[in-house]
Amino acid sequence: MLRDGRLPDALDEAARVLRAGGLVAFPTETVYGLGADASSDEAVAGIFRAKGRPSDHPLIVHIAQGARGTQALSRFAQPLPAFAEKLVMAFWPGPLTLILTRQPGVATAAAGGQDTVGVRCPAHPVAQALLAACAAQGVAGLAGPSANRFGRVSPTTAQHVQAEFGDDLLVIDGGACDVGIESTIVDCSRGVPVLLRPGAITRAQIEAACGERLRSKEELAAPDPRASGTLASHYAPDARLRLMDAAGLQAALDVLGAQAAHIALWTRTPLKIRSQRVLARRMPDDAPTAAQQLFAVLREFDAAGAKLIWVETPPDTPEWEGVRDRLDRAAA
Repeated sequence: MLRDGRLPDALDEAARVLRAGGLVAFPTETVYGLGADASSDEAVAGIFRAKGRPSDHPLIVHIAQGARGTQALSRFAQPLPAFAEKLVMAFWPGPLTLILTRQPGVATAAAGGQDTVGVRCPAHPVAQALLAACAAQGVAGLAGPSANRFGRVSPTTAQHVQAEFGDDLLVIDGGACDVGIESTIVDCSRGVPVLLRPGAITRAQIEAACGERLRSKEELAAPDPRASGTLASHYAPDARLRLMDAAGLQAALDVLGAQAAHIALWTRTPLKIRSQRVLARRMPDDAPTAAQQLFAVLREFDAAGAKLIWVETPPDTPEWEGVRDRLDRAAA
């Protein structure tokens, strides 16, 4: 059931459902989340069942901004290292998740049983209004992975969520997501900042804000904490996705010629297409717009019946890292 997120009664209804242990889909600036009371292991178990997600694959806890958010952060996480506090000041509310040392006995299910927990403060005004309504009813934070079946394409509109789960799920509609790919994830639990998942916030921005060099996963001997959306295969459409450069794409189209069918293209470079049965969409030249469109384009291709999705490999530059990461995992 879709409800308009601008309506206070819709938010109050959603908060009541969440306080009672139910699930609600809600918008963030990245993608739509499937929310449950992060403090209730029983409620969080409902997320894993609905998504078909392994219970040891952790979720991200979403908290409100301001004083309520400060209280929620202290409830779920132990005191932050200085560099993590700088990241909070620079990027919250916003598309940044921090992996923090978890307070014992809290959000065990949301953390996938680990002693760390992912926390973020979303920037979407409807998400913040919902989190405030939840806090007023005693729900400190919402565990909220993407509102789709596990491993599949993330939703960036309320209609995507409804198509995934049907009318029984309460979906708070906040319009299309502005960022379009999931948050950047930085592990702050091992004394230095470690990038676990790229996103809209770049490495350079993170390093400038926290004053430390951002480590890679390969640099530390200790194993990474498990984190949301970091499996090798993820974000996958029904069609088989393949990344190629423009020359490879044109060569493949030339071989198939007028017989090419059930193929969808997402490219920046204009290509010569001889078949009218090929669906082509232009990839934007700038990374933020491409990220905003990515999952919607993949869903469009699936809905059109494409069997193969050929995507022009994005540029190997820092601003494109998040888009490249999602496409690499979708093609795995």
